[in-house]
Amino acid sequence: MKKSLLAVLLFVFTTSIFAQKFMSEIKSLEGEKWYGAYTAKAFCNTPLKDITFQPYAANEKRNDLRTDNRGNQAAPLLMSNKGRYVWSNAPFVFEFKDGNIILSSDVEKIESAVGGKTLREAYMSAQAKFFPASGKTPNELMFKIPQYNTWIELGTDQNQKDVIKYADDVMKNGFPVGVFMIDDNWSHYYGNYEFNPTTFPNPKGMMDYLHAKGFKVMLWVTPFVSPDSKEYRELAQANCLILKKGSKAPALIKWWNGYSACLDLTNPKALEWMQTKLKSLQERYGIDGFKFDAADFDFYAKGSRIFPNEDTNTEPCLQTEMFGKLGTAFDFNEFRAGWKNGGQPLAQRLQDKRYSWDDIKLLVPDMLSAGLIGHAFTCPDMIGGGLLGDFENIDYKTFDQELMVRSAQIQALMPMMQFSVAPWRVLDAQHLKIVQDAALLHAKMGDYIYELAQKAAKDGEPIVRHLEYSFPNQGFSSCDDQFMLGDKYLVAPMVDKGESRDVKLPKGSWVDDLGKKYKGGKTVKMNVPLNRLVYFTRM
Repeated sequence: MKKSLLAVLLFVFTTSIFAQKFMSEIKSLEGEKWYGAYTAKAFCNTPLKDITFQPYAANEKRNDLRTDNRGNQAAPLLMSNKGRYVWSNAPFVFEFKDGNIILSSDVEKIESAVGGKTLREAYMSAQAKFFPASGKTPNELMFKIPQYNTWIELGTDQNQKDVIKYADDVMKNGFPVGVFMIDDNWSHYYGNYEFNPTTFPNPKGMMDYLHAKGFKVMLWVTPFVSPDSKEYRELAQANCLILKKGSKAPALIKWWNGYSACLDLTNPKALEWMQTKLKSLQERYGIDGFKFDAADFDFYAKGSRIFPNEDTNTEPCLQTEMFGKLGTAFDFNEFRAGWKNGGQPLAQRLQDKRYSWDDIKLLVPDMLSAGLIGHAFTCPDMIGGGLLGDFENIDYKTFDQELMVRSAQIQALMPMMQFSVAPWRVLDAQHLKIVQDAALLHAKMGDYIYELAQKAAKDGEPIVRHLEYSFPNQGFSSCDDQFMLGDKYLVAPMVDKGESRDVKLPKGSWVDDLGKKYKGGKTVKMNVPLNRLVYFTRM
């Protein structure tokens, strides 16, 4: 990014600290429903009963985009099913009272704009003006074939022997070969970009082996830097670390792996330093790309959920935004936290969920929300969930295998599909076969999914679409357990335990996955045995 643009961004954010707060109220129209701002409905581990799915309720608690991204992507955007939208370049605070939006900004008085008469028209108008599509996608393999991530199987014990074993097991169990991600703790410490020789004695040999098998390999990276390290001293000397407020000393910031210093990503020198390190890994070892993690703005924002005792000199959202811009240099990339990265060629992933029926209900609504803030290239959470403790010391007599199957089926017809817990470790042969079928279905649909990704790169339309977006004014404004894959397929996965569900079909002619024809405009009851994913083709 050019220095002049960085200077403008910094001016907007830093002057907001001293500006007078602006308040505004947007009166809702009759029947108007609002969407946007966040991907995640709540942070990880929030009980389902305490979560309100979008559209927002008539009375909705205060949401502060300055301090919280809810562990996922966020954007300064709200839009309605009546064609209106709200945008501000800076983060704002909002709540709903009696259906009306109360907005607070440090920078400007925020007003609504009219983009048309529907949710789709509101979204398309806002995206064309504020986050236009870049014309690029992440690498096509990320869409066409399921991905594999070593987090659940290896945790922080990433090592060459078990990485190769996981890859071999993918092939041995009949799963398609795709992107392979080596997760946290492959290097000496944070801020160091060299394989730990104790756990990875021959990283180049490992890479050559994985490439020969057809895998593309990504490494987990973070902007955090371990204190009292060579890199810390080098970066501190170059003024490339976030500082304590009013001080020249680097701040030690609390995150899930303790206390660390952090790259100041608003500083072009810091961005250049990290990009040089990543490019060097690619040149020396053949690394294909990177999983960019841990740039949530509540790590930096005073008053946030987990902010440390000491204040910093940075604007939180801008750190997160610039981390995303760094990722655009790599076509194999993955992000979980984002700010104003809509329309960019970034692969996003939903935050880690628990292995529970409550959490599986979050996948569809969160994916719908991701699309509505411009993140078309989004992967659901790791299949079954991404919390390490849920898969340790499993009691195989009581382990709910049905949940793993339904989790895989939900993801099969989404833009990306990612395994972490090895299904062959936790499932019997019958359930494993169904999960394998889901992976193969995703691969079979890969060309169509990537066609949608290429289209999204040009026009900005979501790949996973809300039914209200695709079929306005047909009663779908609060539908959160069905979705459209492009404009061709309506997908209705099982998100509850059982073998039947109701599906509300839009007007028109539809054919289900078994070839049965339906006239739309009504609700139908579907028989859904464990080996079935219900989806309809629009005629």
